[in-house]
Amino acid sequence: MNKKLIKMLFSDMCCSECKADFTEDSVFVLRKEKNLNVIQVICQNCGKSFGIALLGECAEKSDKNYSANDLALQIQEGPNAICYDDVLDAHNFFSNLEDDWQKYIPENLKKSI
Repeated sequence: MNKKLIKMLFSDMCCSECKADFTEDSVFVLRKEKNLNVIQVICQNCGKSFGIALLGECAEKSDKNYSANDLALQIQEGPNAICYDDVLDAHNFFSNLEDDWQKYIPENLKKSI
């Protein structure tokens, strides 16, 4: 992935822990796949990891100059926020699980538990 694009994507973002700005060195490409890059963002100041992001690959044109507005993230509609009743429902669900609840997990996923 082009370092300039990475820098522009994360230029307006900072670490939620120490408020340091992200740099090009904060982003690590873990794996490249067809139309996809798996990246991890780590604060270079405090070391906090912000997990893994999956970014689609696009054909880059060397003559195109991207502005910050071209790469700005758009706010999308999402589900409603979790409310108090949702927390109670989840608590009741987990409290009422049988002792052999792992029988519902597919065999191929049990290895990671």
